[in-house]
Amino acid sequence: MAERNQDRFRLLVKICQLYYEDGWNQLDIAKRLGISRPHVSRMLTTAKSEGIVKISIHNPFSAEQELEKSLLSLFGIQDVLIVDSTDMKPDQLYSLLGRTCSPLIESVLRDGDHVGIMAGQTIASVAEELDYFASEGLQFVPLVGGWGSDGASWHANTNAMAFANKLKAKYSIIHAPAVVANEGTGTLLREEPEIAKVLHQAQNSRVAIVSIGDVSEQATMVKSGGFSPEMMRELKERGAVANLCASFLDANGQEIEFPEQNKMIGLSARELRTIPTVIGIAGGEHKVEAITAALRGKWIDILVTDTLAAREILSSFQNLE
Repeated sequence: MAERNQDRFRLLVKICQLYYEDGWNQLDIAKRLGISRPHVSRMLTTAKSEGIVKISIHNPFSAEQELEKSLLSLFGIQDVLIVDSTDMKPDQLYSLLGRTCSPLIESVLRDGDHVGIMAGQTIASVAEELDYFASEGLQFVPLVGGWGSDGASWHANTNAMAFANKLKAKYSIIHAPAVVANEGTGTLLREEPEIAKVLHQAQNSRVAIVSIGDVSEQATMVKSGGFSPEMMRELKERGAVANLCASFLDANGQEIEFPEQNKMIGLSARELRTIPTVIGIAGGEHKVEAITAALRGKWIDILVTDTLAAREILSSFQNLE
């Protein structure tokens, strides 16, 4: 029996050396040793369970991944990607988030997808950092109209075009501002055939790539002239802490009503929710309350953020316990 055990042990070691050290695949090992491939697979599993093989992974991202697990457990969304923003200047965070999103987007998008694209500098950075990958039939669609006359380089239209150019795909444009002067104009523009067509495309996207805006005078829509500082102050008084497409959310992640909502051209958060995969991208301490609201309301499926924001979000929940 002892000799049989020794022979078995010798065979296990040999299979492990061929597989892990020499790079042979299971089928080639099976052919060489005259056994079946499933038997090779079982023996590799046995070798691990008996401690013959110990696999060690060099993981420089363990701290970020622990934060990801905590956020996944807390909010129950599909996935979280967190990048280390330690000692990083605020203006560097856009590029870092953009680079992180590039492989994610490649893994999520499928041939023939309609992809909804939001306005904002963060989304513009994602397009800028995106690496080309082969795909067929992609169409990028803006989720809102233009945020005022300034900041055209990161309007939703411009961002949709930037994504399309990177991937040699098609794109649509909404020929209207995100906020108009009165409700009547808003109704007319939303019913205008070309605008209605693009909004319909946006509603039928399979994937949406969105920023999560804060409610402050530094927000994208204020900087670009779409909303006045007075309008933002009024929204804050109504309890708004986050902007998601053409909607505003309170601290619990619930949509709030506001006077300008019928003047806006774009998808509401409720319409965004019908899109199967919504990727929300935001980072920095000033976005913590907004990100938390989006997570609480379960408006996004995948979150891309940074370590500073993630720790602040988790800390705020621990303080409530």
